[in-house]
Amino acid sequence: MITRIIFSLCFFSTFTLFPQKGNFQVADSLATVGKNTEAIELLKQTDPKTGKIYLRLAQIQKSIDQNDQALENYQKVLELNPALVLAAQEYGELLLESGKLDKADSLFSSLSEKYPDNAGFLYRIGLAKEKKKDSSAMDYFFKTVGLDSTHQAALYKTAKYELKHRKPHNAIHLSSTGLESRPNNASLLSILGQAYLATLQFEEAAKPFERLLELGEGSEFILERLASAYRRSGQTDKAIQIYNKMLEIDNMNGMVHTNLGVLHLKKDNTKKAQEHFMMALFIKNRPSDTEFLNLGLVYKRKEDFRSAYISFQKALEENPENERAMIELALTADGHFEDKQAVLELYQDFVVKYAEYGRKDMLSIAEYRISELKKEIHLSK
Repeated sequence: MITRIIFSLCFFSTFTLFPQKGNFQVADSLATVGKNTEAIELLKQTDPKTGKIYLRLAQIQKSIDQNDQALENYQKVLELNPALVLAAQEYGELLLESGKLDKADSLFSSLSEKYPDNAGFLYRIGLAKEKKKDSSAMDYFFKTVGLDSTHQAALYKTAKYELKHRKPHNAIHLSSTGLESRPNNASLLSILGQAYLATLQFEEAAKPFERLLELGEGSEFILERLASAYRRSGQTDKAIQIYNKMLEIDNMNGMVHTNLGVLHLKKDNTKKAQEHFMMALFIKNRPSDTEFLNLGLVYKRKEDFRSAYISFQKALEENPENERAMIELALTADGHFEDKQAVLELYQDFVVKYAEYGRKDMLSIAEYRISELKKEIHLSK
């Protein structure tokens, strides 16, 4: 209570001692040190109120989320002085923030007509229309870029749109344009990397994702795409490193374990490959044919052909349409089982099933072995 009395005395003493300074300056000082309520009360008591007073009142109210009151005061500012463009812009932005989209659209459309070279007004028309789910919003974002090729927000909107609508080369151009003026724009770097992936430029795709990591943007989304870029560009060791980072975030990510298994198998590290494939099987509620197929390939590499055969069988039980598992089953049986007739039937089943739409290389192998096995069976009689 004593503190409040002292503050009140100090406040009114200040107002009394500096009457020429004016309420505006005192209120501005109060707002600067966070005493927004006191500043608002002082401005409200000021009479007569000029446009300057209403504007500062609106700005302070906006800063403490008194949006309805702020909107009313912005309106009063513009009624007194319609030519205050910055005040009109602030008013329009608050209309957008408050969900008064039709008013915001109308205001920025009017400003854009008066100032056709202002890209920011076009962009905000686009925002209003986007929030209203008006399909013409993108037209305004593209117009914004046409007027200002450095407008970061509009470049992101348009690049993202082009990527989503399967025009990745356009997305590359737009995001690259924005990055020329702001090389560390994380949103544009992400779009650029995704667009390079979509155009199968895997080495190029890695670069923006690497930069994002340097900027501290190490989300699973970024790591997964960087690992994919490394994996698909043949940078196996780097891909393994990134997938291991993903496991530090979530060790129960089955997809990561599967990819690590494939990469370790590629490096002929069958022990680690088997560990990751087994982990992937453990994680999934229902084992998938992919993991059983990969596990079979590991056993085959280790020359454990019985386990390989069983794994390929399980893959086909999970998914009878797994073409690779079916041919691998026949190949494993062919090389290591004595019953040639049973092996022949596996190849014949494969050809019957995939004759019309199967992989040509697999069909060629199967057809060749059918021919050879028939000869071997005939000669053995």
